[in-house]
Amino acid sequence: MKKFLLLALMGSFAAASLRAADTRPDLVLRVQSCEAILEEIMSDPSTAIPPQVWQRARGLLILNQFKAGFLFGFKGGYGVIMVRRQDGTWSLPVLVTANEASVGFQVGAKSIETVCIFTNDSAPRLLFNNRFDIGVDAKAVAGPKAAQVESDTSLIMSAPVLVYRKASGLYAGATVKAGVVARNDDANFLLYDTHYTLPELLYSNWVQPPAEVQPLINYVTSLAGH
Repeated sequence: MKKFLLLALMGSFAAASLRAADTRPDLVLRVQSCEAILEEIMSDPSTAIPPQVWQRARGLLILNQFKAGFLFGFKGGYGVIMVRRQDGTWSLPVLVTANEASVGFQVGAKSIETVCIFTNDSAPRLLFNNRFDIGVDAKAVAGPKAAQVESDTSLIMSAPVLVYRKASGLYAGATVKAGVVARNDDANFLLYDTHYTLPELLYSNWVQPPAEVQPLINYVTSLAGH
């Protein structure tokens, strides 16, 4: 029973911690941790995103989530979203939240690290309406790995969202859910010292990237091209 209570408390504490992490160094750390997630996924042949997928990429979402609970489950976390602009350059990494609650028998706690590749321009724009559910509002499937892109994956590659996740156990093309993603304008106001909201940060060049986020922009550019 103590273990069950501890898991429930872990979920509550983690959620409270995310709400309390409102200093700029905390937000910079979030961006840096998302960069580390992408680097880790790309370094593992079993999860690496192939060049053919990067060439189709119109946007990128990196999520760092945790899941914990006993009977009542909570999946929370944060992430960054980036888009490829009309001129081919990649946008600032814009902070988002990723939370989801569920009811039902469930015991345990784990971290979930996910990279989503958007293959069209409309999926990232769903966040203009504050939030969207990956897998419901935008169809999401497990993206093909390097060894699979040589086979017939045209139907998979045409999905709006291709999902790559550590130790997902999913095969390419399986429908997946990555939770509810929501805008976090308050965090971006603080990180970028601006009052521009998510649409302006993603699709304009009105805010110059601070030094702390430039490494992630450079890395994505090296993978996806200009």
